[in-house]
Amino acid sequence: MIRKSMTEWQGDGPNGSGSLSTGSGALRAVPYSFKTRFEEHIKAVTNPEELLGAAHASCFAMTVAFILTEAGHPPKRLKVTAAVDISKVGAGFAITSVALDLEAHVEGLSVEQFRTLTEAAKTNCPVSKALSALPISLTTRLV
Repeated sequence: MIRKSMTEWQGDGPNGSGSLSTGSGALRAVPYSFKTRFEEHIKAVTNPEELLGAAHASCFAMTVAFILTEAGHPPKRLKVTAAVDISKVGAGFAITSVALDLEAHVEGLSVEQFRTLTEAAKTNCPVSKALSALPISLTTRLV
C-alpha cells in the first residue's frame, strides 16, 4: 500500500512559497513558506513539522486503540498531542524530538497496565518506528 502527498514550491528558499496536497484530497493546495514555518503564525497554513506531528499522533492513537482492545480494554476516547521540536542545529535546522501526550478514557485498567500497554504502542506505532532516530517521549493520563 502506497500513500502519496504532493508539493509544489516556487521561488527561492527565504522568499518562496509552496503548497501541498494529499492523494486522498484531505489537504488541497495548503500553503506553506519559510516565514510561516519559522516566523509567522498564520491560520490555514501548515508546515512539515505540524504534518509530521499529525501523522504521529493519529498513528499512535490508532495503535493504542488496537493494543488496548486486544488486551480486553477497548478505549472510550483517546486524545493525543504530538509536539515536534525543530531547532537550529549547526548551520541549519533539525527535528530534535517528539513529545507524545495521551489522555485516555479506558475502564477496568490499572495505571501500571495502561503505561505498559501505551509504551508498547509507542514502540510498535509505524510512525514511531520511522522516527526511531529521534527521542520520543510519552506522557499519559487516564481520565
